[in-house]
Amino acid sequence: MMRLYEIFAIAFDALIRNKMRSMLTMLGIIIGVGAVIAMIAVGQGASYSVESQIASLGQNVLLIYPGASTRGGVSGGAGSASTLTIEDAQAILEQCPSVAYMSPMLRAPSQIIAGNLNWSTAVQGGSVDFFMIRDWKIESGEFFTEADVKATAKVCVIGKTVANNLFQGTDPVGQTIRIRNIPFKVVGVLKSKGQSVSGQDQDDIIVAPYTTVQKRLLGINFIWGIMISAVSKDKIFQAQEEATNVLRIRHRLQPWEDNDFTIRNQTDIAETATATSRIMTILLGSIASVSLIVGGIGIMNIMLVSVTERTREIGIRMSIGARRRDILIQFLIEAIVLSLVGGIIGILMGVGGSSMISKFAGWPTFISSGSIVLAVLFSTAVGVFFGFYPARKAASLNPIEALRYE
Repeated sequence: MMRLYEIFAIAFDALIRNKMRSMLTMLGIIIGVGAVIAMIAVGQGASYSVESQIASLGQNVLLIYPGASTRGGVSGGAGSASTLTIEDAQAILEQCPSVAYMSPMLRAPSQIIAGNLNWSTAVQGGSVDFFMIRDWKIESGEFFTEADVKATAKVCVIGKTVANNLFQGTDPVGQTIRIRNIPFKVVGVLKSKGQSVSGQDQDDIIVAPYTTVQKRLLGINFIWGIMISAVSKDKIFQAQEEATNVLRIRHRLQPWEDNDFTIRNQTDIAETATATSRIMTILLGSIASVSLIVGGIGIMNIMLVSVTERTREIGIRMSIGARRRDILIQFLIEAIVLSLVGGIIGILMGVGGSSMISKFAGWPTFISSGSIVLAVLFSTAVGVFFGFYPARKAASLNPIEALRYE
């Protein structure tokens, strides 16, 4: 009986004797594993990018919009009615146990002037809870306060894009900007959040107390929407149900009447976006896996050729005591080594390739340890699967006929 290390030594010796053929055989596995690693990295990078963009929109967020208005038989579309009030927003915060924070929503597109510079953006009206809901940190200065909201103070917090365009190279905090010809004091600058899922610049924003936007900029007595945050991720749907019940009661809607408002769940958007990214990752990985199968077929083809070339050698070894199991293990090890070494080289190429994609194409990539382990296991499995038949064929040779083989 041959020792295992002797079988390994013979297998490695056979591969080293045919270096060029071994390298060409591994090439299919190298390309396959490298492609799988790179494609999964691209897919996972896109998935994490979407998740981070969704997370930047806020924590456990629900958005409530008024229903559609109808004039002369023509519908104005969702959000065109004025069915939501400050009292509705306060009632939701006070009567819904699953709601942690609440902010009315108002929006006033305006041309902003600072000194001799101007910038067109939208002024967002909100409460002090707006920054908690959006999980938005301050970079310099401070947020406006509850006292500012009650006093309809002419103060605001600006995003990085606005700061960069109106205060080039100077500190905006304490400076004055004019919104619709009304002076506002800048009390803080928000940290950058980058683009949203829809591609909009989240930093192109000015946030002011909703009372100020409502009374001084818009001159209205209703609000355009309500933003709320559930106490936890598990309570989002419960918060949605509680808010729906409160608004139906306040708006005196009968059981058979439809809601005159719409509640949008951020979780649904997140799940849809991440599901799309997962499908893309699976699709890219599946396409790249085809080259692994092609590489496995190449290994099987070369191993069959090797069995034919070494038929006489197999006969000699069996005649001096090598068992069929020893022959089977030897050829199986050769196939596994080819696929495993090719897999390791492929991993290095995949990691390098994903880095190049990220650097030159600007696509986000993420390489997880799980994908590397999966690639190693898969390449080994390819070696076992496609190497078993040639190994079994070698082990089943008749020693006498093998010795006669020319």
